[in-house]
Order: sequence, then C-alpha cells, then structure tokens
Amino acid sequence: MIQDNIIQSTMDFIEKYDPEVGASIKEEFARERRNIELIASENIVSKAVMATMGTCLTNKYAEGYPGHRYYGGCYAVDVTEEIARKRACELFSCNHANVQPHSGASANLAAFMAMMKPGDTVLGMGLPAGGHLSHGTPMNISGKVFHAVQYGLRDDTEQIDYDQVRQLAKENHPQLIVAGASAYPRIIDFKAFREIADEVGARLMVDMAHIAGLVAAGLHPSPLPYADVVTSTTHKTLRGPRGGLILCNDDDVYKKVNSAVFPGTQGGPLEHIIAAKAVCFGEALKPEFKAYQQQVVKNAATLAAELLKQGFRLVSGGTDNHLMLVDVRNFHITGKEMEHRLDEVYITVNKNAIPNDPEKPTVTSGIRVGTPAATTRGFKEAEMTEIGQMMAMVAKDFDANADKVRAEVNALCKRFPIYE
Repeated sequence: MIQDNIIQSTMDFIEKYDPEVGASIKEEFARERRNIELIASENIVSKAVMATMGTCLTNKYAEGYPGHRYYGGCYAVDVTEEIARKRACELFSCNHANVQPHSGASANLAAFMAMMKPGDTVLGMGLPAGGHLSHGTPMNISGKVFHAVQYGLRDDTEQIDYDQVRQLAKENHPQLIVAGASAYPRIIDFKAFREIADEVGARLMVDMAHIAGLVAAGLHPSPLPYADVVTSTTHKTLRGPRGGLILCNDDDVYKKVNSAVFPGTQGGPLEHIIAAKAVCFGEALKPEFKAYQQQVVKNAATLAAELLKQGFRLVSGGTDNHLMLVDVRNFHITGKEMEHRLDEVYITVNKNAIPNDPEKPTVTSGIRVGTPAATTRGFKEAEMTEIGQMMAMVAKDFDANADKVRAEVNALCKRFPIYE
C-alpha cells in the first residue's frame, strides 16, 4: 500500500509545500499518464527507482571513490556505490565500472579525457548520420577540445560505411575511434570497428547509451569484448534514473577513467542517483528484464512493418533494435510538423534529421520513434499496429482524423495505465 501511494503522496506534499513547483510536477505526471511515449531515449522507471532518487543520500558529499573519499562519514554511501558498481559489472560481464557520471555526455567527456589529450584526433559518427553531439560535433566541447573527424552512412543502404571509417582512420590517424549512435536503427559491428582501430593503432570507445538494455539482455552484440572503454546512460532501454556509466576490462584504463571522472571532469557524485542506478541494475539482472527487452524489439519490428505498410519510408528500410527513423516526406510534411501533429493527439515523438536531409536541423524531414516506454506500459504487437495506423491517419489528414485518434489514444492509455 505504501508503494502504491508513494508517488501521489510525494506530489501532494510538494504541491502543499511549494504550490508552483508542485503544480508543474503534477502537470507532467498527467502528461505522462495521458500520452503514448515514443521518444526512443525515454522510458518509465519503476516506483522503486523513482523513490530511491528522493532519499536522504542526496545530503551526502562524497568526492572520491569508496574507501578513498575526501569527506568523512561516507561509510554508508560507500556501500551503496559498491553495490551499484558490482551489479553493473555482473550485468555487462566486465571487470570494472564507474557509476559516477552525471549523464551520458559526462561519461563520454570523461572517456575522451582518459583516452586522449587535448588536440588529439577522434573519429566518430557525424550528427547527420545519427551520431551524438558528444561524439565530436563542432558545437560540443568534444569537438572544441579535440580534433574531430566524422564518418557517415552508405548512400545505398543508409547503414554505417565501414569502408569509409577505415579510409578516414588511415588518412587521419585518430587516437580514438568512437562507435555508437543516437539515432541508428541497425546492429553495430563492433568487431569491424576493433579491426579498424588495430590497423591504425587507435583506441576504441563504444557509446552504447541507446542499446544498453538490449546488450544486457543479449539481444545486441556486446561491445565489451572489443572496446577499450564503453560508455552508457542508465535511462533509455536500461529503464533506470537519468545518469551515466563507464565500463572497461583493463586495469590501467580503469585508473585513467576514474581520474578523468574525478577530479578530471566532475566533483561530488550524486549518491542518491547512484543508489537508483543500483536498483535499476538489480532489476535488469532479473529474468523478466530479458522478456521485457525481447518485447521491446518485437514491438519495434511490428511498428516498423506497419509504418511501411501505411506509406512511410524508414531509413535503412527497417530496424534491428528499439528505434526507427521515419521519413515523412511522402505525406508532404516536415518532421517538425509531424511531431506537432502527434503531440496534439497525445503521441510524443521527436523530429529528427534523416541522411542527406534537405531541411535544416530545426525542421527536419523525419521523426525518431522508439518502443522502450510503450513496452514498459504494457503495449504489445496489437497495440503497436494500432499506433502505426494512428500515426498514418494524422499524417494523411490531421483535421479529419485528430479527434478520432485522440479518443483512441485515451482509450489505449486507460487500458494500460502507469503508476496506478
């Protein structure tokens, strides 16, 4: 009973204590319960994960690492952090884990600092191809501190051009090659990246933020046997709190990573978030987590098939994981307009550039769609087919279909409520 009421009672307390903040939180809570969440990087955490983030651990300053802190009174949070670290190692079958990064971008910056010195060359996936800002784009610190070279996709398959990666590596002699993406719907060949890195004497970093849950469940090849260092977020497919994670197997790399996190790029860790990460890792070690990830992949495949049937074009023709990039130009609209239309009928996506996109990044020709949150809600193949049909109705004739789709979304979300 306490667990069932904990979210509502917390919100009621905040609203009474600070009406303005409380009202805004309740508004977001209502949106999450009402809307079908299809943003590929979002998920719905368990009540246990959410409750853990609000514990007294937020009061404790703990610069340093368990057993080696710069503050007294850390004996309890040392235990918490060790639980998180050991569970992460067990989950991903690796030797070392740093659970302190505040975010995926923080984890990436620390990994860069551990593997390179300022001015060194990094070869990463370009933003237009589906890479992430923190992989060396010019507007990000990763592209300002380091010399970044970007690889892309093949024009014919819209998948990673491994021949181009090899050629750019030979031409630019990077100290670090980055594999991993923010918007890439296909399996990534980590072995091929390792071979290229070895050919030019580079280190290999993999950012598996989007696919971490699939990797943990054995539904995507693990980068750990191939990469020198692996970064991730703990939200997205892992279904944990918003935060970062760094994994590796080599003792020397681990020492460099730890120094790059603290004191290199961060101060005191967020021990309440680290505790929530520990709970998340514990959940992911249970058999039902693999079943959940299997359903995530099935749902993505089903939604992709329905969108193709309805006349959308999918970048690369489909998906191997939890997300897909949807080209909406067949309906003579932009990604920005499609995002707006779907938001009006309580379906949440994000506009996203597609390869060789003629539109500017603030408009785009596509949307990015993912199934982790919808699967957490309980949706299966039948519901994903229905969602694909609703998306097509909105794209084809918004004015004629908006009310009908909105009613169907309301009915679906009432059948599959969250945080009841």
